[in-house]
Amino acid sequence: MTESKRQLDSDISVPKHIAIIMDGNGRWAKKKGQPRIAGHKEGMNNVKTIATAASHLGVKVLSLYAFSTENWSRPSKEVNFLMKLPVDFFGTFMPDLIKENIRVFVTGFTDHLPDKTRKVVLKAVEDTKGNTGMILNFAFNYGGRAEIVNAAKNLAIEAASGSIDPSDIDDAMFADHLLTNHLKELADPDLLIRTSGEERISNFMLWQLAYTEMIFDDSYWPDFTVDDLVEDIKEFDRRDRRYGSV
Repeated sequence: MTESKRQLDSDISVPKHIAIIMDGNGRWAKKKGQPRIAGHKEGMNNVKTIATAASHLGVKVLSLYAFSTENWSRPSKEVNFLMKLPVDFFGTFMPDLIKENIRVFVTGFTDHLPDKTRKVVLKAVEDTKGNTGMILNFAFNYGGRAEIVNAAKNLAIEAASGSIDPSDIDDAMFADHLLTNHLKELADPDLLIRTSGEERISNFMLWQLAYTEMIFDDSYWPDFTVDDLVEDIKEFDRRDRRYGSV
């Protein structure tokens, strides 16, 4: 039993799906007088720690906002480094992911990624498809608005071709056309955590977050610890989720 598991009472309700906006890597590096890419590297190392802990705590899906459709506007040196991170991450941590029975999913517009990056992330998905534990879902080249527009376009194409009746389009059908459809009934996060103290969702899972509980943690992502995760889960357990009812 892990230390993090001992910190949760048996009657604590653990979110099935936790999504994290891993914010603050650049500011963490600046605070230490280091380049921004040093923060991204340290943040990558923290992914393994938090993912392993989440798996041990009983989380079914951990979605991490790794690279947004808007991040392409950052300096080319930083973007190139971020595109290389999956290569380093899976090259280093794949044995641990296999050992922990963690399955890798990728949610985003992967066709637009550089060839090497795309091949590495898709290989990670393939190499872990037999794992039956927690899903580690990387939102990579992902944007909530682009996702919704893409779903609307695909539904319009199907309606125009006669394969669906527009009057049959409902929440379930629309959700099935989103990039998170591979998560099925676990697509909507129960808990969203954003690190660094910023209080916005930054175009992340705009549809899926409709009734998600949100916690804005002051820690920069490289400083976010297993204890912080445990405390956020405890805070989630104290929330009264009414889904619009009384």
